[in-house]
Amino acid sequence: MTALNVLIIDDEPAIRQVLAVFLGKAGYAVEQAANGMLALERLAKGDVDVALCDISMPVMNGIDVIKQARASGIDTSFIMMTAFASIDNAIDAMKAGAIDFMIKPVRNEEVLHRIRQIGDLRGLRDENKILRSLVLGAPEEHYHFASGPMQKIERLVGKVAPTDSTILITGESGTGKGVLARAVHQQSLRSAGPFIPVNCGAIPENLLESEFFGHTKGAFTGADKARKGLFLQADKGTLFLDEIGELPLPLQAKLLHTIEDKEVRPIGTEVARKVDVRIIAATNRNLSQEVSGGRFREDLYFRISVFHVDIPPLRERSDDMAGFLAFLLKRNARRLGPDKRLTVDPDVEEMLLSYGWPGNVREFENVLDRAMILADDGRITMADLPPSITRVSAGGHEAASAPQLTGTLREQLRRIEAGIIQRTIDEAGGDRRLAAQRLGIGLSSLYRKLEEYEEQQGLDETQAAGRA
Repeated sequence: MTALNVLIIDDEPAIRQVLAVFLGKAGYAVEQAANGMLALERLAKGDVDVALCDISMPVMNGIDVIKQARASGIDTSFIMMTAFASIDNAIDAMKAGAIDFMIKPVRNEEVLHRIRQIGDLRGLRDENKILRSLVLGAPEEHYHFASGPMQKIERLVGKVAPTDSTILITGESGTGKGVLARAVHQQSLRSAGPFIPVNCGAIPENLLESEFFGHTKGAFTGADKARKGLFLQADKGTLFLDEIGELPLPLQAKLLHTIEDKEVRPIGTEVARKVDVRIIAATNRNLSQEVSGGRFREDLYFRISVFHVDIPPLRERSDDMAGFLAFLLKRNARRLGPDKRLTVDPDVEEMLLSYGWPGNVREFENVLDRAMILADDGRITMADLPPSITRVSAGGHEAASAPQLTGTLREQLRRIEAGIIQRTIDEAGGDRRLAAQRLGIGLSSLYRKLEEYEEQQGLDETQAAGRA
């Protein structure tokens, strides 16, 4: 059953009460309005999915209610009710925007059947919206790993995927935690439902609660329309919480209650809505240490780590390297067009297979993507590899030249600092957030330092051109 919020609009208290109790027992979030004016006030919040609305009411009839709702841009599905069977009434209701029409006295089971049909239709519409903005749960070609540790993980996925168990995936940045989460979803009984990935570290803290649980129109400044939260978007599917260790403690508490109670309360309403969502979480942090340091709730940690999968870094999977390289070359060649082929020079292959890949699979893929673009006639040479790879000698030591020791002390220190930052970014596979974490500075500080260095470089080049 799709999670729906239902509003019963009728001036007869007995009818409202009977329907409210019945639909509430069926699992819907139900509210009541005794007249059209109260109904419009409640509908204005924008989070009512279905309205059961009587046509004949004092002050404002049901046709006027639906007309004003539609004029205000309210996206609620209306089922109109009337004690007077009239073709004209039905036509007027449908013209005004009603989706269905029922004659009183209505049968509870028939109302439930109609609401379920509307829920199915709304669910399909919402899923189509999501599919237009994200590629969700689409089957992808995956490399079947040769190393023992990864084969073990594939077996674990085969065991846990058909269950509804919550899963915690850990591993260094770039090891493929998101790919593994999607694989679990595709092999689960929820594969026909949505797969909603969210980077917990990328959402501003003041918007986290709204993003997760949704809000009604006018719930806070700037809430000009209702918003379904991530949990409601993922209903009947999987919610992938990447970088869950970045969540602040207050939201961790609300997340725990949502997982345990299987219901959410959008901001601006006291009505709880049932949700049926599987949680897969991922992090590159050591959550046990985060718990000991008071930065992560112990009860939430136990709740999300019912089934724990730890992905080893690429450097510990030497048996996978050659096969993975061949897989990426074949996959990238298909992107160039039919009958296209990519090859690598022997010295390039040797260097790729011996490199430590601190940025793991993500860095490996990025390097191959870059090389594919630069390669002439589909042949990848040493010149097509980035300096972060080629400056590493066979012994694993950098062969980069020393920084330019000219200019003022401040200018020289800035060059050295910029070199350290760039090297850390390269080692993080281009992930600047991870590089900032490793350097112990804020992401904004990292960007500022890079901008300052680029400005100094531009000034140096201008001065050099003037002297020439």
